[in-house]
Amino acid sequence: MSRYVQPAPAPDDPYADDPLLRSWLERQLGPAGHAAARDRLTDLAAAVSGPLRAAHADAEAHPPTLVRYDPWGARVDRIDTSPGWHAQRAAAARHAVVALPYLESARGTWGAAARVVQHALLHLYAPESATFSCPVAMADGAAALLSLPEVDAGVRDAWLPRLTCTDPDTAIVSGQWMTESQGGSDLSRSTTTGRPAADGSWRLTGEKWFCSAADAPVAVALARPEGAGRGSRVLAPFLVPRYAADSPLAGASVPADAAAPGVTVRRLKDKLGTRALPTAEIGLRDAYAVPLGDPAVPGLVRAMTLVVVTRVHNANAAASGMRRGLALARAYARARHVAGGSLADNPLHRATLGALAVDAAGAFVLAGHAFALLGRAEVGADPAAAAELRVVAPLAKLATGRLAVASASEYVEAFGGAGYVEDTGVPRLLRDAQVLPIWEGTSNVLAVDVLRAVAREDAGAPLLRRLAEATDLARRLSPAVAGTLASATRQLRAALTEVSADMRAVTVVAGARGLALRMSYALATALLVEQAAWGDDRAEVAARLWARRWLRHEDIAADAHEHLDALC
Repeated sequence: MSRYVQPAPAPDDPYADDPLLRSWLERQLGPAGHAAARDRLTDLAAAVSGPLRAAHADAEAHPPTLVRYDPWGARVDRIDTSPGWHAQRAAAARHAVVALPYLESARGTWGAAARVVQHALLHLYAPESATFSCPVAMADGAAALLSLPEVDAGVRDAWLPRLTCTDPDTAIVSGQWMTESQGGSDLSRSTTTGRPAADGSWRLTGEKWFCSAADAPVAVALARPEGAGRGSRVLAPFLVPRYAADSPLAGASVPADAAAPGVTVRRLKDKLGTRALPTAEIGLRDAYAVPLGDPAVPGLVRAMTLVVVTRVHNANAAASGMRRGLALARAYARARHVAGGSLADNPLHRATLGALAVDAAGAFVLAGHAFALLGRAEVGADPAAAAELRVVAPLAKLATGRLAVASASEYVEAFGGAGYVEDTGVPRLLRDAQVLPIWEGTSNVLAVDVLRAVAREDAGAPLLRRLAEATDLARRLSPAVAGTLASATRQLRAALTEVSADMRAVTVVAGARGLALRMSYALATALLVEQAAWGDDRAEVAARLWARRWLRHEDIAADAHEHLDALC
């Protein structure tokens, strides 16, 4: 008897076989704009399906290692990474996944919608990047921060071109050194201090506990300027060179790839997931840094420029991972036979995948909308977009991160025992998804941020307007969706009024997570309705099923089974 070998699933083309992505681009960019982006997208899709998939596997199989000393005993704190990780770095530059929204040519072609094209590139790139999408996000955030007018022009000119370069030999990414062990997300407890030097630069001293992309040539760090008061508002962002090559304090005898003077890599983190990504504990002792803006002016608001960008990237990583997991699960179902037939034809399995497809569609429009708002706020200086982004960024990050974890668990289960075996690559979907509700704010941290935005900045108003407009659109498409959305809007309006009255009330704070999720679910319904009203029939199906699943909490199994092919 011959030994049975399960055929490996052949995943779809991530661009050509993603109808919601292509329809979204057609609507957001117009036919000419989408056509102008098509070559970029098809080139990246081909790379993702070929060499980047191999690079991804190599980077996962060979995680980073910390080399503390050179052969002669000199302290170097070098982080060695795999060829696959370097291939991902080169691809990120070559395909402009960071650079695109900063390129004059892209802004000339797409204007504010350059961020829409970037979202599409990231949607293709992130799931096969071995989480190089994380340093990509931080590089984008650092570039946005450097682009602020209050940042010294000399600092901007020295670093922004390197962060937004498309030449792999020149382009760099950025790390992010924010949190400390005693505070975590409570930045008010930060003890890292900064003191000015005679040459206009600063010296930072402190301990940073969770430093992502610790191999990046530069990092944005938060520190408390000498003489500043207590609390988090007075913290200021600084740019810290990671290597001796970029530090004026390094002598000629120090190797260029050694750690900059005053920068010590304590250890690499042994993490649940994102194992290819070097994450470290880093000590600073009079490390050279340059301020991003005037340190005498409370700088946390400036730093939030970076955080908004990284939060929308987090939403993209969640949504793109969900879509890629769905594609893998469907490919496996087509290749797998059970109970005398194809698993892809099994009604229960189809219903399961159909519900996951609904969730992937909702996550996609939340992330896509956040990127569209970001572009309008940056390029068009659109105050309405900026006001809406203030609440959409945390909402999109919160909802997609939680959806990604739940979906990844289902994808692992969809493969049965093969989903539990590391060399299939499937377990990584779940391990890597778990970071998404944690990085840049846990669910509770984000929910409280939403309360602040509503109470202090009236950030609920733009959301309520969008929901009302989408309700009117839905009346022409689906009276049931319109009724559900109208009811959700009334409930949210009442809840947001309570928040505005007293955001510190125990009942308000205790219910913050539930409120933020309801806001997210209603927003996703509205965005799917908008896409459907433009003429996307798949979005109309997704809107109906999403509203039933997340706003009315109904079982959608029968319809998910019936509409699986339409949804995908």
